[in-house]
Amino acid sequence: MTQTLHIVGGGMAGSEAAWQAANAGIRVILHEMRPKVGTFAHQTGLLGEMVCSNSFRSDDSEQNAVGLLHWEMRAADGLIMAMADRHRLPAGGALAVDRDPFAQSVTDALTAHPNITVEYGEVTSLPHDGQWIIATGPLTSGALAEAIAAETGAEALAFFDAIAPIVYFDSIDMSKAWMQSRYDKGETEEERTAYLNCPMDRGQYEAFIDALLAADKTEFREGETAGYFDGCLPIEVMAERGRETLRFGPMKPVGLTNPHQPDVKPYAVVQLRRDNKLGTLYNIVGFQTKMKYGAQTDVFKMIPGLEGASFARLGGIHRNSFINSPTLLDGQMRMRSRPNIRFAGQITGVEGYVESAAMGLVAARMAVAELRGEDLPSPPETTAMGALMTHITGGADAKTFQPMNVNFGLFPPVEGLRGGRRGRKDRYKAYTDRAKADWQGWLDSQSVPA
Repeated sequence: MTQTLHIVGGGMAGSEAAWQAANAGIRVILHEMRPKVGTFAHQTGLLGEMVCSNSFRSDDSEQNAVGLLHWEMRAADGLIMAMADRHRLPAGGALAVDRDPFAQSVTDALTAHPNITVEYGEVTSLPHDGQWIIATGPLTSGALAEAIAAETGAEALAFFDAIAPIVYFDSIDMSKAWMQSRYDKGETEEERTAYLNCPMDRGQYEAFIDALLAADKTEFREGETAGYFDGCLPIEVMAERGRETLRFGPMKPVGLTNPHQPDVKPYAVVQLRRDNKLGTLYNIVGFQTKMKYGAQTDVFKMIPGLEGASFARLGGIHRNSFINSPTLLDGQMRMRSRPNIRFAGQITGVEGYVESAAMGLVAARMAVAELRGEDLPSPPETTAMGALMTHITGGADAKTFQPMNVNFGLFPPVEGLRGGRRGRKDRYKAYTDRAKADWQGWLDSQSVPA
């Protein structure tokens, strides 16, 4: 008799979990509430829909922790990475994705799999029987979030997340803007010109900051006290921290030369990154915002080159929920009070598309082993997967637990390497070499196909 794994949520984590379990011969029922029940951020009912950005960040598996995570997921036959590679867009050293074809391909792959059934409808309570993975993400439905809070005895932690606007390319004034990746990074001409740049002189930058600070913004409702995840701060929150903050962040003018005025160094630069393969849409990099719609158009049209911009989507803000995983989950990502339920994805307190999918991958392989009556140890903490999982299941301080991207600070040190900035390149290479060997060893130890 084929055993069944139920997965709640068809985002990055749930989609990856379903793929991993189904490929291992397990019958999967994937529960997705969209399109019957929508969210603030989603626009379709597709599985694996990308909402906040179209970037998977750095793809460098030797010097970057998220690039290493890419490598580990590819080695494990990950669906999310396979579809990201298929629909890759030029983005210098980053992995940017044509988001709609990507989501359609994820949906097609899952719905065509003979071991997967997709059931559309909202799950509103925590199940008592069977093996389940809750991968509902940061936009967990109100009813299920209440059920989780009731089970844990405490209200789920939360933070606010923001979405950047998207501009139609043909509305950008290319007599002021130009195409160039920072430091001309990339192996091909297409990659070296993957970003669109809009320069500002000092007066334009100061006026922009003034308008940004004065603009009407979305206010939190009474009783909402959550903070922000530092990796996705709204630009106006950054500006409130100091007038130069943006110029040393998403608007830094380094590594770029304006061909319209090659002898003039811009005081600040706004970058836009291609959002689809056709090159008809560009998102404004790092410009997550909680400004009201009317204010957004007024402020963003102050950017040189965007005076006549038309927006395919304006920015917005939404509340993201996550559980206190170090307190609530065991080392197998199971809920301590209900061990038939695992959690995966952003709801566990990891941040980012890749990290979410990675936790879905690990949770599924552990659930498969349990269904088979096998003992599968956690991934080694020397791997990107293991370091991230260790952090959320006990490595972090439960009292101060906040969403976390994968980073080398989560890895145990490599013995015998010198510290300091001069040794960083060697140290990161040692981390990644060790991780790749240990990850491959963990995969090889399983009867689950890798």
